[in-house]
Amino acid sequence: MKELGSYLSQKRLEAGLSQRNVSDHLGYSTPQFVSNWERGVSHPPIGQIKSLAKLYKIDAEEVFKILLKETLKEVEADLRQRFEVVK
Repeated sequence: MKELGSYLSQKRLEAGLSQRNVSDHLGYSTPQFVSNWERGVSHPPIGQIKSLAKLYKIDAEEVFKILLKETLKEVEADLRQRFEVVK
């Protein structure tokens, strides 16, 4: 989730917003949620992507594509580990 986190952090800063601004706008009680997304600890809920995109003035589809790409990488890594497949 590092690529998505870096992207969201960059776009938030370009929009002139703090993590607190974003968390308040989305109805979270703490900016820790936004921090976790940007550090790659977690990702925003799918239902929040359009709201984030609107707030950051970016294309929601672009955010979705990055999230999809990273999710597929994680699933592949998990499956490789489970089945002990070596490239």
